[in-house]
Amino acid sequence: MASPSCIHAGERLRRLMQKKCIMLPGAHNGITARLAAEAGFEGLYVSGAALSASQGVPDIGLLGLDDFTRAIAQASAVTSLPVLADADTGFGGPEMVRRTVFAYNQAGAAGLHIEDQLLPKKCGHLEGKQLIPIEAMEEKIKAAVGAAQDCSRGDFIICARTDARGADGLDAAVERAVRYTQAGADMIFPEGLQTEAEFQAFAHALSVLPGKAPFGGPYLLANMTEFGKTPMTELAAFESIGYHCVIYPVSPLRVAMKSIKDMLIHLRKDGSVGQSLEKMYTRQDLYSTLRYRPMEPWTYPSPSAPKTKQLEDDED
Repeated sequence: MASPSCIHAGERLRRLMQKKCIMLPGAHNGITARLAAEAGFEGLYVSGAALSASQGVPDIGLLGLDDFTRAIAQASAVTSLPVLADADTGFGGPEMVRRTVFAYNQAGAAGLHIEDQLLPKKCGHLEGKQLIPIEAMEEKIKAAVGAAQDCSRGDFIICARTDARGADGLDAAVERAVRYTQAGADMIFPEGLQTEAEFQAFAHALSVLPGKAPFGGPYLLANMTEFGKTPMTELAAFESIGYHCVIYPVSPLRVAMKSIKDMLIHLRKDGSVGQSLEKMYTRQDLYSTLRYRPMEPWTYPSPSAPKTKQLEDDED
């Protein structure tokens, strides 16, 4: 049996997706990653939108490679869960994409996704997006796939996101997804689909392609962000039409922001946090999540932390 440190996070995520559709909640920092692990999730997602918002800026490509790898490293260090991470447009051309794969892999990510938007990029659920040529995106994907082979023997997952649905329609999104799969992408992320029927049609069109997913074609990712183009859809519905993972990129941050704002309003008004106490995580709860006992030494988490429960079950 291979030791935990020998099993790449990308391979662990693949094994999970081969069994069922996996939920990947957004974890823009280490404490959110710990909370997701405590709640029983089997994987995590680092979102550019959440990471940008947490730094007080919009999701328009302002953050750099180091901002993302820092967040990935935090999530990877404090949990044993595989982390899929947003890489925006890859931070540049093919060689920068190659560097990004190396950096994300070193930070502990299971994989990344790059998108086909033209800079300055926009949130995938906004109007007015512009796309780079298909051929330019194919070159980025090929560079990413080559880098993944070099740094992880292909275990690192390369996901290609297309924003074509909002810019050019569903048929254009399918066309790009087919080309991106043929360029070597392990997974496809169709952004901004607007109905369950569109998700189903997209999945059907790609299922006939040769691919690495259990029943052919590439792995498929669905984005269940709130207040966007995609209606609220349950995990079971995505699984039934052929999707392998669903991300909830900003959900934890949205809830946290609402709670923080409410507390600050009460504090400013009342001069006390009394009304917010019952909504707070207690000191003991915090220490428990951090696995910290004040009277005992605390050891920084090892990069080769124990495997997920799911993988342990697979190898019994």
